[in-house]
Amino acid sequence: MAKLNFLVSIPTDDNDYQQEQAAAAKETGQRLGVNVRVVHADNDAIKQSDQILKAIQSPGAERPDAILFEPLGATALPQVARAAAAAGMGWVVLNRDADYLAEFRRANRAPAFSVSSDHLEIGRIQGLQFAALLPQGGSALYVQGPSENSAAKDRTVGMQQTKPTNIKVHMLKGQWTEESSYKAVCSWVRLPTSQKQVIDLVGAQDDSMAIGARKALQEQADEAVRAKWLSARFTGCDGLPNTGQEYVRSGLLAATVIVPPNTKLAIEMLVTAIQQGKAPAELALTVPISFPTIEELAKASAKKQ
Repeated sequence: MAKLNFLVSIPTDDNDYQQEQAAAAKETGQRLGVNVRVVHADNDAIKQSDQILKAIQSPGAERPDAILFEPLGATALPQVARAAAAAGMGWVVLNRDADYLAEFRRANRAPAFSVSSDHLEIGRIQGLQFAALLPQGGSALYVQGPSENSAAKDRTVGMQQTKPTNIKVHMLKGQWTEESSYKAVCSWVRLPTSQKQVIDLVGAQDDSMAIGARKALQEQADEAVRAKWLSARFTGCDGLPNTGQEYVRSGLLAATVIVPPNTKLAIEMLVTAIQQGKAPAELALTVPISFPTIEELAKASAKKQ
């Protein structure tokens, strides 16, 4: 059998989780004997669509057997999915719901499915972390991902399900990057009302945004205001070994949520489906965990009371 070729499209390479997605895709491809090419779209939905269409329309030897992508924008590229189906390509949506997948699977023999982090559970874990870190309640600044992104929406819903009512949350928007969170928090800091607020906790939907928020608060000229805000607890998500987990060990973050990369499982499922001719499940979820555990966070907070 000829060597399989997969194209993996990720939103950006300016994000530690997406860098891990790319690395996991390449490592899994090498382990399974699959050629894996990774492209990123610079957080531009039109660029992503063009990149994937170009791959679908490429000459036979260069054309991928399957495409895996994490969508940008409000849709999961249904028109591009139809072009991939017409070309007989496998189609895997990462970290996003795609309501057209059931139809795709009925009408085409090529494997089509979704692999996602359990974003509701990620949010629930973060809400439980907030509760453990602020047992007496307080105020939190919460940096979300893009408004149109279903992962960001689900993480927010999950957090609100488990966050105690005595923790008040102020929402800001980011773009899954340190720079976007830095800019959002800098803009928030300049508001006259912000100077008077007490912030007990800063939570972000990924670790890079948590670090961006921390940097923005560190740069405040007023020493008293800076000290007040930096006394807050900082939390993030993704929990990669060399970034999020290391930030916790060094004290930059109080907690993170470990989120396994999706590309490893997705490529394994694709290879099995193609080689064995069996349709994979329409949706597979990876399992997040708290780092440190909720129990460890609660015990540490209790000692400080």
